[in-house]
Amino acid sequence: MSTEAGTQANELRVTRREAMLQLLRVGGVAAGAAGLGVWLAERSRRPIPEQAQKARRDHRVAADAEWPQMTVAQFSTEMNASGEVPMAKAAEPRALVAQALANLGGIGRFVSKQDVVVLKPNIAWDRSPEQAANTNPELVAEVVRQCWLAGARRVIVTDVSCNEARRCFQRSGIMAAARAEGAEVVLPDPDNFREVDLGGVVLKNWPVFAPFLEADKVINLPIAKHHMLTGATLGMKNWYGILGGQRNRLHQQIHQSLADLASFMLPTLTLMDCYRVLVRNGPTGGNPEDVQLKKTIVAGTDPVAIDAYVAKAYWNLDAEQMPYLAMAAERGLGTVDFASFNVKVSRLG
Repeated sequence: MSTEAGTQANELRVTRREAMLQLLRVGGVAAGAAGLGVWLAERSRRPIPEQAQKARRDHRVAADAEWPQMTVAQFSTEMNASGEVPMAKAAEPRALVAQALANLGGIGRFVSKQDVVVLKPNIAWDRSPEQAANTNPELVAEVVRQCWLAGARRVIVTDVSCNEARRCFQRSGIMAAARAEGAEVVLPDPDNFREVDLGGVVLKNWPVFAPFLEADKVINLPIAKHHMLTGATLGMKNWYGILGGQRNRLHQQIHQSLADLASFMLPTLTLMDCYRVLVRNGPTGGNPEDVQLKKTIVAGTDPVAIDAYVAKAYWNLDAEQMPYLAMAAERGLGTVDFASFNVKVSRLG
């Protein structure tokens, strides 16, 4: 490649990357986003690495060049003719989920008949949906519904909470919303953990909540939040909620711990809840003034790229500032170069 051609390629990469970041930062698809679909029309395939250790739970589906690796679905948060920002609506997270799944090839690409599917939202905190410390309950409910449509045999919703579990499950709204769609909502039971050799650099033998060890498919449903230690808590940080034991010990080597967890639990799919984003004072939050209404879902099959994208867009954090991203990429779990992806963008409403 000539020097001139190389410069043009780099300029295109920067333009594409900045367009993607602007897409999330403004909270709605800007007028120029129509061109984004052209810029990101390239197809690429990343081979699925061979299973590295017996302990690893690899729930990924085969790559398919027909479908994008990542999608962004949004409702506009731009001011209307009256100068008001549209309010949150209960139906919007459900519509975003349905659109995101359609963009990725449909739920049938990820869930097969008779599958036991475990959904892993963030239900860590005794907070209401408006405080954006837990995954939006309507998002969870719609994923449950979609799994039934695909013919799943069981759909389980669970997490290992930080605050008292029953209060977290109830106040988050996730228990009621998931049960209304027919899911099994499983609270963490001290007798239902198994000691597992995670095979990590930091994480060796550790208790793992049994539903995550028995699933056919695992779908990660994190919420995008600020975090005091890592800058942001996103998809890979959500795997803390599969563990028992003294998880606070993991904070001493948090980035290596996150890479170990990401190597152990490889999800079928990640749907990142960016409907309400806790931009400050995370991960527990509590003050509605720390929450921004973005009305967005970022979904896909590369958990590293999704984390890198959302971290950069909302907190201006590069991979160098979040070492676990580079560690995960080095292990073949994904790429931090989200701008290289084919991305499908949809605006609803």
